Amino acid sequence: MSLDEITHVDACGDTLCKTGTQSLTRGIDLMKMIATRPQFGWRLSDLAAACNQPRATVHRMLTCLVEQRLVSQRDGDRHYLPGPLMFELGLALPEYAGFQQAAHTLVKSFARRMAGIALFQLRSGNDYVCSLRAGSVSLTGLMVTVGTRRPLFTSAGGVAILQTLPDEEVRQILLHNVAHEIERHGTGRLAALQKMRERSNRHGFGVNFGDVVKGSYAFGAPVRDSAGKAFGALLLIGTEELYPPDRLEELRGELMAQAALLEEEARRFGV
Repeated sequence: MSLDEITHVDACGDTLCKTGTQSLTRGIDLMKMIATRPQFGWRLSDLAAACNQPRATVHRMLTCLVEQRLVSQRDGDRHYLPGPLMFELGLALPEYAGFQQAAHTLVKSFARRMAGIALFQLRSGNDYVCSLRAGSVSLTGLMVTVGTRRPLFTSAGGVAILQTLPDEEVRQILLHNVAHEIERHGTGRLAALQKMRERSNRHGFGVNFGDVVKGSYAFGAPVRDSAGKAFGALLLIGTEELYPPDRLEELRGELMAQAALLEEEARRFGV
């Protein structure tokens, strides 16, 4: 399916909700949007615009979320940030903490061996969240750090996850992803994102030859959980000099082998 066939939906809404659950869904979507800027934070006006919601509505939700410590407001600039209760709730999932620690060792060793940057990305609904990052390469425009949240279709890792999903689920995800892309960046990158998806589909894993960020080559493989579903992706990033097209099959083999090790850890921790 071509990206230009996708219609627009609200960037802050993952699904169409029944009236009784709209408030809850908006609150969750608001927290997810806040989590996209964990260091810089959000002004109220920018947050309302990003979520396509009235400023007064967003302010009411934020007041409640701040009271419950799911969101905090920085004294210096009054920007809204993720709150401590987000972290506290995560403590109820020790198996994920165990996997994260084990995966860190694997991702770090992979980055060193491949002389590039390695990321582990968790699937979060229609988005990915960067869970781990290791390695260093001089690149222009690479702004993905631990905690970064972006639409799945913007990353070779996210595309690798999409390749494992049923067609209808992919269509629904792309509806959301394209809407978010248009809302934040306009239509200028859609052709490049489509080109990345098409090339990736031809090769059977995520392949980005500098399509989105010039000079940044990236390759992704899905990582499956104990039930066999792709819950994340391993991503390798570098330059064309490091990873020219004639190394593509080698890179695929390296990614798949390391992804298999991550899957073993996922099974060990029951993720």
